[in-house]
Amino acid sequence: MRIEIIKCLQDNYSYLLIDDTKNIGCVVDPGEAAPVIKYVESNNIDLKYILNTHHHYDHVGGNLELKKRYNSKIVGFKEDKDRIPEIDVLVEDNQKWKGENFEAKIYHIPGHTSGHIAFHFFLEKIIFTGDTLFSLGCGRIFEGTYKQMFNSLKKIKELPIDTQIYCGHEYTLQNSKFCESNDPNNSNLKSKIKEIKEKIKNGQPTIPSILSDEIECNIFLKAKDVESFSKLRDLKDNF
Repeated sequence: MRIEIIKCLQDNYSYLLIDDTKNIGCVVDPGEAAPVIKYVESNNIDLKYILNTHHHYDHVGGNLELKKRYNSKIVGFKEDKDRIPEIDVLVEDNQKWKGENFEAKIYHIPGHTSGHIAFHFFLEKIIFTGDTLFSLGCGRIFEGTYKQMFNSLKKIKELPIDTQIYCGHEYTLQNSKFCESNDPNNSNLKSKIKEIKEKIKNGQPTIPSILSDEIECNIFLKAKDVESFSKLRDLKDNF
């Protein structure tokens, strides 16, 4: 399986997972249809599935057009069945979803939204975290609680440290400024920031990140308890 990163809207990323043995694909969080259609058709890929981490429009905006065009199946959290348009496959926490040669474990990771999930392609050591865990950041808390978000991040943090993190937005450079302001003596973070700036200079995405880097550098993953996490999240909201 290989992954193509597709830029959508202003700073969203959709991810196209491709099984070259069958020339089939599934897309994670298509914020809009056009860039996905462009790639799929220029590479003659049969788009079988649409995977949604949560219901926000910048993650599901391309769903209906892609489903209509390719007869793709939409996969999402069971409790978001009324918020993700035309959802076909309802998944739940700790379930293993399998479609063709694609296989992922589902983690319910509320905080940003109440129905947010992650897709962990455990065989490939890849996880799609949507707007819960960003590279060097985490999502705003809209529908959940600080405790829920803290526990959701803890759940991701417990995965193998070489897991690749694919998140929903290109926020890494801005996130790095907040991390640096709160952890100025972190040499690993300083090295990470150099790497980020080099990628951006060369027009490359800063995603994926590696979980070991996030544990060493992401200030939100360093929070020891809900109270310290809450303070950081409030500071970041006003940074």
